[in-house]
Amino acid sequence: MKQGLPKTLVNDITAGFLVFLIALPLCLGIAGASGVPPVAGILTAIVGGLLTKFLGGSRLTVKGPAAGLIVIVLGAVADLGGDDPIAGYHRMLAVGVAAGVIQIVLALVRFGALAEAMPTSVVHGMLAAIGVIIMSKQAHVLLGVKPEGKEPLHLIQELPHSFAHLNPYVTIVGVVALVIMFGMPFIKAKWAKSIPSQLVVLAVTVPLAIILGFSDKHDYVFSGATHILDPAKFLVKLPSNILTAITLPDFSQIMSVTSIKYIVMFTIVGSIESLLTVSAVDSLDPERKSSDLNKDLLAAGIGNVIVSIIGGVPMISEVVRSKSNIDNGAKTGWANFAHGAFLLLAVALIPGILMKIPLAALAGMLIFTGTRLAHVNEFKHALHVGREQLAVFLVTMIVTLLSDLLIGVAAGLILDVVIHCANGAPFGKIWKTIVEEHHHEDEVTLCVHGAGVFTNYIGLAKTIRDNAPKYTRVYVDFSEACVVDHTVLSKLDALKASLVDTELIVGGLDEHKSSTHAPTSSKWKRA
Repeated sequence: MKQGLPKTLVNDITAGFLVFLIALPLCLGIAGASGVPPVAGILTAIVGGLLTKFLGGSRLTVKGPAAGLIVIVLGAVADLGGDDPIAGYHRMLAVGVAAGVIQIVLALVRFGALAEAMPTSVVHGMLAAIGVIIMSKQAHVLLGVKPEGKEPLHLIQELPHSFAHLNPYVTIVGVVALVIMFGMPFIKAKWAKSIPSQLVVLAVTVPLAIILGFSDKHDYVFSGATHILDPAKFLVKLPSNILTAITLPDFSQIMSVTSIKYIVMFTIVGSIESLLTVSAVDSLDPERKSSDLNKDLLAAGIGNVIVSIIGGVPMISEVVRSKSNIDNGAKTGWANFAHGAFLLLAVALIPGILMKIPLAALAGMLIFTGTRLAHVNEFKHALHVGREQLAVFLVTMIVTLLSDLLIGVAAGLILDVVIHCANGAPFGKIWKTIVEEHHHEDEVTLCVHGAGVFTNYIGLAKTIRDNAPKYTRVYVDFSEACVVDHTVLSKLDALKASLVDTELIVGGLDEHKSSTHAPTSSKWKRA
């Protein structure tokens, strides 16, 4: 044990350092895209790394700012501040404190399991909408143009204007960042697999920006037209002393309708996305150790209260950094701690170097992230598992783009319920878990009656987990269920992988009609 400890620590410190290299530009970019000072993203990651290690929860997930919350933070700052973004920032912090407190309460009442019930198509539709919003905003930053519009559709409509009035040097830096981000995955060489593409972007674009003259405010002529380079507009801004970055929340409007709206959005979207990330990371864990979702939500809630009090943006468990953490050999929560410590050292010791980073390079990284969230493969996958799943996906995405995340998610959930009822599920039965248990010597059969859909999955999952330790085989029989949806089947697949000593078998679907040929597509009884 004593001989293994140093090696474990070396693995964790190495993984933490590599995650730090990825997190640094992303934290700066996410905060800037959210309408708050870039250092706010660093503060969040520092607290997420240094503090949550000691609060329990998931040992391999990395907590910090995430692209999925950009839209909510940006909206809160704008709506709560009006024409005063500084006031909006302070009031957004108060919203973050309130949302963190609610997350703590939800964790104590064991809300964590509810995240399992979220329909996968709704979640992916929400993330796709976030991806489109990020791209629509960051495209103008990459071009060096400040758009007039605020809403996603307006920003998309303004793109031709921004292309016509782009700042050439800023655009060159942004395009180089895009080429690196999109090109690195296609390079087969070993070095390309071991070096984070974000680090390559910084290594190339920072010197390029210096060569192009980003450091000093001046005019330049390009193709006969005059343009302006201003470090205040096109480079990262950080305080020389991290202590001066601490910003206190303003609770003066915490009971307003707008604040309550964003408290709900932060709580629901942040909690669900974070918990889903933890579940996904658990499936990647080489040791197959399951995290306590409620404990993890508690850690996130406490972290959000603290980080919002000192001026950071809300934190969640972030999937890209967490996957990198695992890929680079992390063994314990000390890797997350190390990543936070390296961020603290960087912003405390070398703020001058960090302020050489061009915003257009960060925009390129975020646009790449946006394309991952709204990738065409997401649409193809939704269609692959059923046209009804594509409909839920598209409705969630489109309504989110036209309104906001809360309404978009609600629209997706309502449509999913309507589809189940149209396929024969009695409305009154989709909310109840009706499972008949048949116990044998080393096997238990769980016969599901009524419907097996996302609205009653939690009860089914609990029944499976309660029985799994007692038997070597758990058979879930859906022969008496009129509808079994994609969410339930896909989540049972994930649950099957997490059970170490128990075999989970799903059956009783031979008499059901399948939405598509995909194994996890929705099934319903033939009329």
